[in-house]
Amino acid sequence: MMRVRWFGQSAFMLDGTKRVFIDPFADMSEMLRKRGGRFDYPLIEGVEADLVLVTHEHFDHNQVDVIGGDPAVIRARAGTLESPVGDVVGVASEHDAVAGTQRGHNTIYCFSLDGTRFCHFGDFGQDALRPAQREAIGEVDVLFLPAGGGPTVAHDAAAQIVRELAPRVTVVMHYGNEAVDFLEPPDGFFNALGAEVHRLEGSEADVGDLKDGVTMFGVPRA
Repeated sequence: MMRVRWFGQSAFMLDGTKRVFIDPFADMSEMLRKRGGRFDYPLIEGVEADLVLVTHEHFDHNQVDVIGGDPAVIRARAGTLESPVGDVVGVASEHDAVAGTQRGHNTIYCFSLDGTRFCHFGDFGQDALRPAQREAIGEVDVLFLPAGGGPTVAHDAAAQIVRELAPRVTVVMHYGNEAVDFLEPPDGFFNALGAEVHRLEGSEADVGDLKDGVTMFGVPRA
């Protein structure tokens, strides 16, 4: 049985026969307060993993030192990469709609764990998937997709990505809520996709228990 846990922003732990952590963050509350923003997710503490994936080198995605267990680390790297869970496919993409000239590059990661194919889009910000990216991604069972607009993909474009990839489950991430005030809420994405949203009270669940369609985890609390 495999568990998926959302820590906030784009940070997820997949806990099965191996443990994979994606996009860990550290304490950023003071930094963002100085910038007039809020980031009130609980700290990531006491977590160990076999593999850590970093989609891009921004401070709310790349704090690998908070993860214990001496994991293998893949940082913002495209290619077909060996890892403790087998091959990880890193698909080169951009953090913005102008060829990365504003926010830099981003890596989409695709990998299989315990018979489930996962795809994490990081801070994808393009207007659309390019054909070569779509082909490289392949089949997807569980898709982690940013749904807060702003510095990432717009709501309409995010909905089109879901239609193209046709995952069994789409898990929304990186959106505005009571913990974060510098991103948009995901409602525009939900409206653009026109799909039923399964809202969970907690921030973790068994992967096999996730219903087909769009899933929204409960905001993590201390």
